[in-house]
Amino acid sequence: MRWDPEAASAAFSRYLKFVRIEHTVFALPMAYAAALEASRGVLSWWQALWIGVAFIGLRIAGMSYNNIADKDIDALNPRTKNRMLVAGAVSLRGAYAVFALGAALFELAAAMLGPWPLYLSLPYLAVTISYPYAKRLHCIPHLHLGAVYALVPLGASIAVYSSDIATAVANTPWLLVLGSAFWVAGFDTFYSKMDLDFDRKVGLGSIPACYGESVARIAWILLLSSSAALFLANYALMGGGVIGLAFTAAGSAVEVWSALVALDEGRIPKAFNSNLFVGLLIAAGIIVNYL
Repeated sequence: MRWDPEAASAAFSRYLKFVRIEHTVFALPMAYAAALEASRGVLSWWQALWIGVAFIGLRIAGMSYNNIADKDIDALNPRTKNRMLVAGAVSLRGAYAVFALGAALFELAAAMLGPWPLYLSLPYLAVTISYPYAKRLHCIPHLHLGAVYALVPLGASIAVYSSDIATAVANTPWLLVLGSAFWVAGFDTFYSKMDLDFDRKVGLGSIPACYGESVARIAWILLLSSSAALFLANYALMGGGVIGLAFTAAGSAVEVWSALVALDEGRIPKAFNSNLFVGLLIAAGIIVNYL
C-alpha cells in the first residue's frame, strides 16, 4: 500500500474534528492560569509543558469516550445523528484508538509531573469518562460535567506541588475551581434544553427534561451568575491589577449575557458558542496579572 499524504491529511482532520480540538485550544489557558495562581507566578517550563500535555490528553480521552458511550443514543437523536462516529466518518475502532492515545498522553504527563499527579491520574480519568453515564442515572448530569472541568484548576495546583498534596490543596484557587464548575454546569443546562423532548422520550436525565423549562431557566441563570461572581471574587482575592480585572469582568459579563440570550431557544447555539470566550477571558485576566 502506497502512502497517500492527501488521504492521511483528510483522516487527521476528521479525527481533530472528532475530538473538537478547537474546544481544547480555547480551554487550555485556564489550566495555565490556575497553575500560575497556585504557584504565585512561579511555573517552570517543565511543568508548563506537561500540564499542557496532561490537559490535552485528558480532553481527547474524555471527548472520544463520550462519543463512544453515546453512539447508539446519538444515532436516535435527530440533532446528533450526523456526528462523525454515527455517520461512519470515524470508525469505532478508530475512536477507541484515539481514546487510548489521549489516556496514554495523560498518564505519561502525570508521571512526568510527579508522584501525586500520577497517584490521582486514574481517579481523574474515571471521573472524566463516567460523565456520559450520568444522564442515564440522574437528572443533574450538568453538575457532573462541571465537576469534570473543575478538575482542571485543581489538577494544575496538584501539578505545581506534585510531591506535597497538603500544600497543593492549601494553594488551590478554590473560588476558581467552584466558578469553573458552575460555569460549565450552567451552559450545559441551557444546551440540554435543545434535547428536552428527545430526553423525555428515551428516559435520559437533565434539568429541563426532569423539572421543566421554568426550573431550567432559573438553574442556568443562577449557575452562570454565581460563576461570574466567583470569578470576580477570585480575582479580587488574588489582588490583581486593572488590566486583568478588565479581562475578568468581560468574561463574567459574557457568562451572564449568554444566560439571558439562551432564554430564546433559537439563540441557544449562539449562547453556547459565546462561552468559548469565557474561559479565554477569565484565564487572560489571571495570566496577564503574573506575566
